Amino acid sequence: MERTPFIVRFLSATPKRGWLALAIAAAVLLVLLPALHLLVPAGSPLHVSAYFITLVGKIMCYAIVAVAMDLIWGYTGILSLGHGLFFALGGYAFGMYLMRQIGRDGSYQSDLPDFMVFLDWKSLPWYWTGSDSFLWVLLLVLTVPALVALVFGFFAFRSRIKGVYFSIITQALVFAAMLLFFRNETGFGGNNGFTDFKRILGHPITAPEMRVTLFGLTAAMLLATLVLGRYIVTSKFGRILAAIRDAESRVMFLGYNPLYYKLVIWTLSALLCGIAGALYVPQVGIINPGEMSPANSIEIAIWVAVGGRATLIGPVIGAFIVNLAKSFFTVTFPEYWLFFLGAIFVGVTLWLPDGVVGLWRKWRARA
Repeated sequence: MERTPFIVRFLSATPKRGWLALAIAAAVLLVLLPALHLLVPAGSPLHVSAYFITLVGKIMCYAIVAVAMDLIWGYTGILSLGHGLFFALGGYAFGMYLMRQIGRDGSYQSDLPDFMVFLDWKSLPWYWTGSDSFLWVLLLVLTVPALVALVFGFFAFRSRIKGVYFSIITQALVFAAMLLFFRNETGFGGNNGFTDFKRILGHPITAPEMRVTLFGLTAAMLLATLVLGRYIVTSKFGRILAAIRDAESRVMFLGYNPLYYKLVIWTLSALLCGIAGALYVPQVGIINPGEMSPANSIEIAIWVAVGGRATLIGPVIGAFIVNLAKSFFTVTFPEYWLFFLGAIFVGVTLWLPDGVVGLWRKWRARA
């Protein structure tokens, strides 16, 4: 029997309605919004502000992380409370390049980053070698989060650590990394992290054209992540992941080794988080150890729960709902934001166990 070509299987994994939705989203995110930002005068009611472009770009980075979390939690049954680590590692890797691009335009007019001059460092640490190369830093963005996830996942999954114990260990991992990056001696800017970026590939980072370019790359990456996720979960590999989630012992009885399947999807999830972090840093303009806080990693799980686990599009919706609410509350009622976030999680757990997407499906079934 002739095997179906890969490209056919890949494209057919997403239904026609899905491709239509992706085409509409691409038209809005890659054409309409950039045009309204660049071509429409600032005084026009149709003008899209720089704040809006940055906000949506930031949330799309979060949405990529949410989809990555859904692949391991929703489809594989692995709840990680440490995915903020992989997001931050990707951000720090690209932040190193952005810091080198400042050159002598910093406060101390030195070839070293300002924080190193302030700490009386005489030369760059060995792990900063090559950080002025864009291609080398892109390689770091892809490999560092993936390697950390691969090593950690291999020992954790080989020891068959799962459930709440795995969640606790991942939270301990991200907390330890946060404490490490808070130290000035680590060479990553201490509690202030990296900021005051000037340019990317010689182009001003705050220029409208660069802002729209980063926005477009983030949108394209989000859409590509959804397509890739859809292909994975509808493939044989995805069906085995679902079987591991539902009854891992039966999967082992049938002759499959869950270690390798979990390790692959875990590493891929970390890789996606690293890419999201690299896209996040130049748009927001800062990266510090606070991105590794356990609370941020817990918030990622809340995005997925709010939108709906094992739906792919649900985590994207959840990321937008929670972060738009966060933008509103942290400005209007900053002291009540954490209470509101907790109320969202409790409410979803009690009354919306399948999230917003699950609620929509119930309404459609009744109609």
